[in-house]
Amino acid sequence: MNTSAAPTLVIVGSIGIDTIETPREKRVEILGGSVSYACAAASFFVPTGMVGVVGTDFPDEHRALWEGMGIDLAGLQTEEGKTFRWSGVYEENMDNRQTLSTDLNVFEAFSPELPEAYRDAPYLFLGNIAPALQLHVLEQVHSPKFVLIDTMDLWINIARDELVEGVGKCDMLTLNESEARLFTGEDSLDAAAQILLEMGPRFVLIKKGGDGSMLITREDSWSIPAFLLDDFKDPTGAGDTFAGGLMGALAESGRCDEEAIRKAMVYGTITASFGVEEFSLERLAILDRAQIDSRVEEFAARRHADWFSGDGKL
Repeated sequence: MNTSAAPTLVIVGSIGIDTIETPREKRVEILGGSVSYACAAASFFVPTGMVGVVGTDFPDEHRALWEGMGIDLAGLQTEEGKTFRWSGVYEENMDNRQTLSTDLNVFEAFSPELPEAYRDAPYLFLGNIAPALQLHVLEQVHSPKFVLIDTMDLWINIARDELVEGVGKCDMLTLNESEARLFTGEDSLDAAAQILLEMGPRFVLIKKGGDGSMLITREDSWSIPAFLLDDFKDPTGAGDTFAGGLMGALAESGRCDEEAIRKAMVYGTITASFGVEEFSLERLAILDRAQIDSRVEEFAARRHADWFSGDGKL
């Protein structure tokens, strides 16, 4: 992707060094973080700018990987100290995981500052960071066309008021099933989504892991299944890869209506299906757009779905 132009999509989030153990393999000190996965996925579609922070210990090879994917790093901050680190272990079914350690390091004092060229980007993805930081980013942008905001149970529990304020300033909220129920106190996802829509966004996107995802508006809802794989190695970052691919595809379309979002969800789903085939960004690093388009066509054929017009483009 050509990064000479200002980014069409800006993504803000965490960057980490992960140690991950699955039932079959353990990998130590590999690249992770929400913004890593999301930017990698989005880079197949549009010029993408990264906003995050790393420490002075951050390996040059990871920067080179991002640059090789065409990701603009003008918004990447480097601070004295160690990069955020996380370690976890997955259960046999790979659906559940246990966090073993979290060391925030330089991420603890992270204050996202957008380069001037990023402030006019038409598409913005606020990854899972503290709501106060998400609001800080929103104060820096100049009338974006479409903003997606992500969150997690921690912020719902300890920063609810700021989170509600941020959600009300965005076009779409994404969260998983348990977070939707926690945020609203509703067991029904449809009922939970309607409460979330009352906070101000036009769309709510509920991630359902291996069961796909669900888009809800005030008028209707639409679900898409996951792309089933015979085997995969690491589900870490799948949700961020999905959201990054979705936002990249949406930005490529230049639209922000429900039909465009549904089609972008297909691309996000497929990009995420590649990501889990290897650890970290290893599969995404050797992926190309033609492979994504081919699997999208296979997915549509499997589902007997008419998601695309004529040439298969958004």
